[in-house]
Amino acid sequence: MEVCGGHTHAIYRFGLKDVLPANIEFIHGPGCPVCVLPMGRIDDGLELGNREGMIVTAFGDMMRVPGARGSPLEHKAAGMDVRIVYSPSDALKLARANPDRHVMFFAIGFETTAPSTALTLMRARAEGVKNFSVFCNHVTIIPALRAILDSPDMRLDAFIGPGHVSTVIGCRPYEWIARDEGRPIVVSGFEPLDLLQATVMLLRQMRERKAVVENQYARVVPWEGNRAALGAMAEVFELRAYFEWRGLGFISQSALRIRDAYA
Repeated sequence: MEVCGGHTHAIYRFGLKDVLPANIEFIHGPGCPVCVLPMGRIDDGLELGNREGMIVTAFGDMMRVPGARGSPLEHKAAGMDVRIVYSPSDALKLARANPDRHVMFFAIGFETTAPSTALTLMRARAEGVKNFSVFCNHVTIIPALRAILDSPDMRLDAFIGPGHVSTVIGCRPYEWIARDEGRPIVVSGFEPLDLLQATVMLLRQMRERKAVVENQYARVVPWEGNRAALGAMAEVFELRAYFEWRGLGFISQSALRIRDAYA
């Protein structure tokens, strides 16, 4: 299983399935934050956007994702003030420029994007910006992997670990997968040669009948992760008791909520 949606995109973009033997199969994992977001969360965010004077901001890949009552793009066409931003700091900038409007940032993503949301909330609090808020839908990768491994019909042999998430959390959080579940895992980059090398590394582990965590993406991913980013997340967020994932259902302790001090 390639965990990351970016890996899935690269596998198809570069035709990697066509250059590998038929007995090697890539199973697409839960690593696309847009794909795992249930329709109800989209509906909730857009319902908040219906309030008078509200500006809804979101990443561009959210715009066409449908809820039960349409996508953000469709709501924009119907008159809602929905705007694309490239980062939460852009949304905060918009709030500063429109003090008579309330700006809500529709936050999605794994640990990759959560630090930028945390830092933006810290900045908004420090500056006393009152017309800015975050609708938090950040999720975490480890509980999702645990849910997959706990499935009674789980038949995966190995994992290609997510590169972007691992730049934040590092490689150590995956050690239980190898130690307790006996499944090899290699954190990989996103170039075609990265993925092919990661596949070879996994096959070598399987041939040698061992299971460890390896870091193919060591040029970018530190083993211990990004301590500053993890510190910002720990200050601003705490774990939710439950969160619903599209396709996986409710998973305990699998998402982040904003601490009261920053809400």
